[in-house]
Amino acid sequence: MTNRNLQPPWQTLLLTAALLLVAAVLSPVASADVSLNNMFGDHMVLQQGIRNRVWGKAEAGEKVTVTLATQSHSTTAADDGSWEVMLDAVQEYGGPHTLTVKGNNTVSFEDVLIGEVWVCAGQSNMQWSVNAANDADLEKASASFPEIRLISVPQVGTQEPQWNFNGSWKPCSPESVGGFSAVGYFFGRQLHQTLGVPVGLINNAWGGSACEAWVNRQKLADDGRFEKLLARWEQMEKEKADDDRLMKGNARPGNIYNGVLTPSIGYGIRGAIWYQGESNASRAYQYRDLFPYMIKTWRDEWGLGDFPFYWVQLADFRGEKAEPAESDWAELREAQTMTMDALPATGEAVIIDIGEGKDIHPKNKQDVAKRLARWALAETYAMAGIPCHSPRYASMEKDGNKIVLSFDHVDGGWRPFDVNEPIGFTIAGADKAFVHAKATVREDGRIEVSAEGVADPVAVRYAWADNPICNMFDGAGLPLTPFRTDDYPGVTVNNH
Repeated sequence: MTNRNLQPPWQTLLLTAALLLVAAVLSPVASADVSLNNMFGDHMVLQQGIRNRVWGKAEAGEKVTVTLATQSHSTTAADDGSWEVMLDAVQEYGGPHTLTVKGNNTVSFEDVLIGEVWVCAGQSNMQWSVNAANDADLEKASASFPEIRLISVPQVGTQEPQWNFNGSWKPCSPESVGGFSAVGYFFGRQLHQTLGVPVGLINNAWGGSACEAWVNRQKLADDGRFEKLLARWEQMEKEKADDDRLMKGNARPGNIYNGVLTPSIGYGIRGAIWYQGESNASRAYQYRDLFPYMIKTWRDEWGLGDFPFYWVQLADFRGEKAEPAESDWAELREAQTMTMDALPATGEAVIIDIGEGKDIHPKNKQDVAKRLARWALAETYAMAGIPCHSPRYASMEKDGNKIVLSFDHVDGGWRPFDVNEPIGFTIAGADKAFVHAKATVREDGRIEVSAEGVADPVAVRYAWADNPICNMFDGAGLPLTPFRTDDYPGVTVNNH
């Protein structure tokens, strides 16, 4: 019987290995799969009426084709694998549509709607969830709005720009809405119910965040107005380089811009709502430059022109004071209001009546959102008959021992809350010593202000305090914007 050796001789093994190596060298490299930024996914909302950017990664030189409904666009991935296409503007609201991306592989996203997309940004009062807002149980129980879509961006603080994030779009439901931004959701719901169109909401708020963390750090350095701010941080970075919480936190210049904002910059949006300022109150004068600069840089980088940007003015907070005093929160509110004069397509929701002295996070987010929604409905969507501007100081003139004030945007006349007498005004002479004043509404709508002991007044302030006692509203129920007629140096003028 012949003995058969079941193992090939070593020469055969060597030859086989060599042939396999040659085949591997000669064969094409395995194709890289097409992938997209996570802003794109099932249930997403694409902005109506604009060209929408779609972007992702693939193999260098790979042809990528993006299809939505009847339109199709192709491009070739760059040397680093990045690619992007611009979809033609879709003028009709609705859906659902399928978005298909085809390269060496095919990716399809279902249940895509065409609607209105808004960014919901800021610090903790924007992050504040539906779960923690007034009537959370009732709000969640009634949150069956499948054409409102929600996506949240995780809090990542870094000096390195991030391409992507962990997150996905979810239709609004009692199960999905609880952890979402309360102001964002209530704002979006008002738009959805009023306009009757799909709404997409991008929640990227981060509690306690400073404005400078939301700005491209290189642009802060290039501007020149923020040298002292950056110098202070450069010193901290040297001294506390091993402090992971500080280095990866929500105050370091550029950290949120890189880790949270960058992955979504360029996604098609209609506008942004913003609730932040508490963390910058001690540097309110700096905020006069920093806040509008942040808005401008966002607009520049999004590439959508001067998209609408509406924010919430700081609420009343801390203890009430018996006598007039200086206030960093009042100065921050002033800086916020000044931003409306600095930039177009901006608006401020005044909520000096909604806060709580004992809680920096007032739970009434419904009324906050309604005041933001007024701006969007009246200004962005041009709906007639919806007041959005809070009354605002316009000018003053002296009349003997009185100062007479004129105002803009007093819709429906004045309606002092609770009592007929206007409350919240203070007045000062040349000594700059402010005292409580008596105020009266004249028949022509102007308000005259005076005080015993101030025979020659030069300046008036209203609601100038952390937690002012004030009561002036117009007929539309919007509160008078806190103001001062003077420009005396404030308590934060030298803080950087």
